[in-house]
Amino acid sequence: MNLPSIRRCSAVAVAFAATAIAPAHAAAPSSKPRSDSYVEQARDIAQAQPGPHEGEGRTTAYPFFAQAEGFDLVFRQRSLHPGASIGEHTNDKDEIYYVLSGRGELMLDGHRRQVGPGDAILTRRGSRHGLRQFGDADLTIIVVYRKPAP
Repeated sequence: MNLPSIRRCSAVAVAFAATAIAPAHAAAPSSKPRSDSYVEQARDIAQAQPGPHEGEGRTTAYPFFAQAEGFDLVFRQRSLHPGASIGEHTNDKDEIYYVLSGRGELMLDGHRRQVGPGDAILTRRGSRHGLRQFGDADLTIIVVYRKPAP
C-alpha cells in the first residue's frame, strides 16, 4: 500500500471507531413535562457545561428527572473534569454533595479539606462553599436540593 492509501484507511478506521463508541441514544432529551414514573440513563441527558458558579474548566452535568412534573427535588450528577471547579458561592438553600469518585478540595465556610469517594457534604443556607477537582480522574458528585417554590 502507498502512503495516501494508508492515510485514507486510517481516516476510515478512525471515523468508524468514533461511530462505534458514540452513545447509542444521542438524541436530545425531551423537554415535555412528565407525570409518570420513569428511568433515565446518564448518557441520554449529559450536558457539557463550564464550572458552575463562575468555576473553572469543563464539567458534565446529568440533570436527572428535570422534566418530572410536581417533583420538588433536584437530583443531579456532575463530573468535574481535570482542572475544573465549582466556584465559591453562598448558598440560598440547603444542599448535599455526595462524592462518587475522584478527589477534590472542598472549601466550606473558610475551611479547606480533601474529599473523595464516600464523602457526603451538607451545605446549609447561608453557608459559603466551593469545590475543586484534583488529579487525573474526574471528580464525580451527586447534588441534591429542594427546588425553590414557584
